[in-house]
Amino acid sequence: MPTISRFYGIVIWMYFDDHPPPHLHAIYAGQKAVIAIETGAVLRGKIPDRALRLVREWTNEHREALADDWERAQKREPLLPIPPLP
Repeated sequence: MPTISRFYGIVIWMYFDDHPPPHLHAIYAGQKAVIAIETGAVLRGKIPDRALRLVREWTNEHREALADDWERAQKREPLLPIPPLP
């Protein structure tokens, strides 16, 4: 599970060769969620509302980089780190 970013106690990662739709995994305070890259929708799991808002803000800022990392993950190529929220 390659970690691609960390901010405000939130860890973001992707799995290699994961199932569609393109998504990321987020964990905060022991809670996990799977979040769609394109829409920010929670596909599975749950994280606190404040953490989810931060993940969605970060996703909106880095959607292109996330899509690129998704493609890399599908090819089992190394993922690139993505800057955290300031």
